[in-house]
Amino acid sequence: MIMKKKILQRSAALAVMVFLLCVSVFGAAQETIPSENGGTEATDSIDGIVTEEAAEEVDLDKLVDENAAVTIASEEKNQSGQNDSKESQDKKEEQKKEEQDSKEEQKKEEQDSKEEQKKKEEQDSKESKDKKEDQDKKEDQEKKEDQEKKEDQEKKEDQEKKEDQEKKDIMILFTSDIHCGVEDGFGLAGLYQIRETLKKQGYETLLVDDGDSMQGDVIGLVSKGESIVKLMNEMEYDLAIPGNHDFDYGTEQFFKLAGEASFPYICCNFVKEDKLVFDPYIIKKVGNVKIGFVGVTTPCTLITSHPAFFQNEKGDWIYGFEQDETGKKLYTAVQKAVDDARAEGADLIYLVAHLGNQDECRPWTYADVIANTNGIDVVLDGHSHDTDQIVMKNKDGKEVVRSAVGTKLNCIGYSHISSEGKILDTNIWTWENKQSVPSLFGFNNKIVEEADRIEEEADKAIEYQIGETVAELTINDPEEKDSWGVPVRMVRRAETNLGDFVADSFRIHSGADIGLSNGGGLRASISKGKITMKDLLTTCPFNSDTCIVKLTGQQILDALEWGARSVPGENGGFLQVSGLSYEIHTYIDSTCEADEYSYFKGVSGERRVRNVKVGDQDLDPGKTYTVCSLEYTLLDHGDGFSMFDGCEVVARNYGIDVQLMSDYISASGGVVGEEYADPYGQGRIVIVEEKPEN
Repeated sequence: MIMKKKILQRSAALAVMVFLLCVSVFGAAQETIPSENGGTEATDSIDGIVTEEAAEEVDLDKLVDENAAVTIASEEKNQSGQNDSKESQDKKEEQKKEEQDSKEEQKKEEQDSKEEQKKKEEQDSKESKDKKEDQDKKEDQEKKEDQEKKEDQEKKEDQEKKEDQEKKDIMILFTSDIHCGVEDGFGLAGLYQIRETLKKQGYETLLVDDGDSMQGDVIGLVSKGESIVKLMNEMEYDLAIPGNHDFDYGTEQFFKLAGEASFPYICCNFVKEDKLVFDPYIIKKVGNVKIGFVGVTTPCTLITSHPAFFQNEKGDWIYGFEQDETGKKLYTAVQKAVDDARAEGADLIYLVAHLGNQDECRPWTYADVIANTNGIDVVLDGHSHDTDQIVMKNKDGKEVVRSAVGTKLNCIGYSHISSEGKILDTNIWTWENKQSVPSLFGFNNKIVEEADRIEEEADKAIEYQIGETVAELTINDPEEKDSWGVPVRMVRRAETNLGDFVADSFRIHSGADIGLSNGGGLRASISKGKITMKDLLTTCPFNSDTCIVKLTGQQILDALEWGARSVPGENGGFLQVSGLSYEIHTYIDSTCEADEYSYFKGVSGERRVRNVKVGDQDLDPGKTYTVCSLEYTLLDHGDGFSMFDGCEVVARNYGIDVQLMSDYISASGGVVGEEYADPYGQGRIVIVEEKPEN
């Protein structure tokens, strides 16, 4: 403490000395001050303020002690301030720490809250998921129960339906050779109405087609058969077979159309490289009755459609119809299909056939097949456009019914089967009126609407006038009718005015010596009055190319003999002529021979075609004549005309048949005149039924 006091005394003394020095300097600086009058004025010195006497009276030790006390007090104060500052700092730090701790605690609380919220959400999610799973299980269970109830109900309904079916009679409806006549006769709309009526009356129904539905009129030509298949789908046909003219747009197009059909095609004898193209049969179970349907198509298809469609590029046959000269291959194919269907459980067998009754198709007619097979109950037949209802015996002596339904829906066939499986009746309904059933009775069902739409679309393209005719140009006998009142077709067995007109158009347009037209290519009559392009296309719907060739008189004689071989029966290759006339002596049996493909092979005996003239001159067998006809006939073996092989071709693709006919009408002043007024023609073909006496 003493040391500290001494230090303080020295410090105080030193401070006094410094103070005095400063006062002295300040005083010197203040000795003179400029006066207001420009002089100087003496001022009192610091000595006047602090006198020597005062200075002498100052107690230095006291002053030092006082200064020391002040200093100590100041230091203590400073120390106290420092202590206070430290305490304040400590408080601040403590407060800061508390704040930090508070924040951390708050953060921790927030974190805990978040974790708790997350746990709660997870718990809620789990509970929600569990609840949803429970709900889903409940719904699945309810669905399962509903499905089981539904299945039980369906089983019950099926059982009731089955029991109901077992009590119902069955009606098989069948059509044939519609040839696009969807609005002719009964019309498809009328057939639809009949089927619906039968259903309401309690029948189970099946609908079957015997072939040749796609071709034969404008709506088929314009759409290449597609519009017909669409209508048949709408009709809900149950099955069909191919007819010979269903291939007229080519085999590939037919297969395309068959693929678009909602019903199956069946055929036991249509093969490609010896393998069946379609299933040979199908069994339909209706109630307790199993009905087997076997399909068969005439081998004449190879020549009555376009032969080239069934050959490869080299001209080799790749398709066939189990044809041979004896018919045995066809009979074997049919019998196998019948036996297989029986073995599979069929109670009844219906042969759905496109065979016909034409002599030119022997040995493959319906009669040939029935006589050489067994196990068939009913033959539903087409191809020859007849309406004959025949009962004949099979090879075992059992009676078989054969039913045919004409063409263009002028008839509808039916076969009535009891619920126990007994065939009660097979027959046809006919419609003789020119006005169709749907038109007369004003039917308004879905088929009417679709058929009208298709017809209108086709008509727009071709409904324009070419000219007019003073008389009907006919394919039918104007007087003769069958037992059902249906006109009998004449153009395939005798001269008609339509045949004269078409053959004339070929000859006169081309300038050839002779014009030929096969009767099978003329499909419809042309009514008296206005002639439109639609009329021509309806009459000649094949869109066939013509050509001009050079033939010897002998080739022409062979062709006429071949075309006349079936008269008084029908033959699609019967030749209508222009620039030529001839007689057919029908009391002489034909001695024409054919190979396995039904091609002309030769004449083995007496000829029935005689007195052939070109103009007014006898035909010279050794002379060459120019002939205009269809390429189908002259170049492509159509209808089996093979005698033209090797002929000189003057012009191929000369023009489409209907175009030559149209041009001929225009060149005649737009009128088909009085020279064509007689339906039996101009006497170019004479039928001699009895042998002349001399």
